[in-house]
Amino acid sequence: MSGISAIDQSLLPADVRKGSSTDRKTYAAALDFERALVGELTKVMAETAKPEDDDQQQQDPAASMYQQQMPDQLASAVMQGGGIGLARSLYDSMKEGGQ
Repeated sequence: MSGISAIDQSLLPADVRKGSSTDRKTYAAALDFERALVGELTKVMAETAKPEDDDQQQQDPAASMYQQQMPDQLASAVMQGGGIGLARSLYDSMKEGGQ
């Protein structure tokens, strides 16, 4: 499973930490999916925050930079705060399904 981001093992739920290597990889994959989903949701949110007049945005480079960084920063903050709980649900479903 290449491409799975490194995660702090102490942040994993106790049952995942004590589980097998496959359990940890499965949970990491679920976390990566949750992070990607949260990232996409924050991008859509940021699109709704753009001013209607695109000329104004082009005139202010600082505002443009802030708007470009906002989705990633917001997604990171959500994930650092424990996420939205989707990873746990995905992990439990994959365990039940024998993944």
